[in-house]
Amino acid sequence: MTGTHATSSLSLTRFAWLSIGAAVVTIALKSAAYVLTGSVGLLSDALESGVNLVAAVIALFALRAASTPPDDEHAFGRSKAEYFSSGAEGALILVAAVAILIPSVARIRHPQPIEAVGFGLVVSSIASVVNLVVAGVLLRAGRAHRSITLEADGHHLMTDVWTSVGVVAGVGLVALTGIQRLDPIVAIVVALNIVRIGWQLVLRSGLGLLDGALPKDERDAAEAILTGFVSRELQWHALKTRQAGARRFIEVHILVPGAWTVQQGHDTLERIEDALRKRFPMTTVTTHLEPLEDQRAWNDEGLDREIGRS
Repeated sequence: MTGTHATSSLSLTRFAWLSIGAAVVTIALKSAAYVLTGSVGLLSDALESGVNLVAAVIALFALRAASTPPDDEHAFGRSKAEYFSSGAEGALILVAAVAILIPSVARIRHPQPIEAVGFGLVVSSIASVVNLVVAGVLLRAGRAHRSITLEADGHHLMTDVWTSVGVVAGVGLVALTGIQRLDPIVAIVVALNIVRIGWQLVLRSGLGLLDGALPKDERDAAEAILTGFVSRELQWHALKTRQAGARRFIEVHILVPGAWTVQQGHDTLERIEDALRKRFPMTTVTTHLEPLEDQRAWNDEGLDREIGRS
C-alpha cells in the first residue's frame, strides 16, 4: 500500500525569484564598485554574483519541475530535479573560481593601483548586506521545507558574502599599506575557498542521486514508531528508506497472523502508515503484508528476492 502528500515545491519558487532579484541588484552594485576602483578583487566579486544569477534561474526551473504532479512516465514525481539544480550550482561555483583565478594571477604579475577605494567599498558592502539577508531567508526556507535547491542557493549566497568580506579586507589593506599585490592575493584565497564550497555541493548532489537512506535520527524515529505497534500478533522487518529532494520514501514489511481477514490486515497497515506520515510529512509510505507463521516471509528482506536464493 502506498501514500503520498501534496508537494509544496511550487510555492517555493517565490524564494527562487527572491534570489534572482538579489543577484540582479548585487551584480549592478559590484560592477559599479569594480568600475570605480579597478580592483580585481571586486571584479571577482561581481563575477560570482553573475554566477548567482544563473544559479538562481536554474533553481527556479528545478523547483517548478519538482512540483510537477506524478504521471504515467514519472509515477514517483520529479523531486530529484532539485539534485540537478544543486549540482549545477556547485559546478557554476567552480567555474566562477577559475574566472577569479585567471585575472588574479595576471594582476600579481602586473599590479595596478586601486582608485576611489572608499566609495567602492561602500557600494560592495551594501551588496554584501543584501546577499546576507537573502541567504538567511533561503537557508531557513531550505531547512524548513527540506529543499536542497534552496539550501544550495543559500550556501552559494553565503559564499558570496564571505567573498565580499575578503575582497573588502584586501582592498582596505591595499589602501592602508600601498602593496598592490595584496588585492589579487586576497582574490586567489577567496577563489580557493569557493572551490571547496562548490565541490561540497557537487558531492552532496551526486550522493542524493544514489538514493541514500534517510539520516540516522529519522530512521531511528521510524523504527520507534513501528516498534510501538509490535505485539504477539504483529511484527515488522525489512525497513528501507531513501530520500529524493524534499520527498522521503519509507518501505517496510508487516507480519500478522495468516488467519486474519483482508480487512483486518488493511486496517492495521492504514494505522501504521498514518503514524509514519504524521511524523514524516512529504513521505511516500509503502507497506507489504506477510503471514507471521510463514518462514519465507521472515527471509524476505532483500531488495531483490532472488538474491541469496539457490
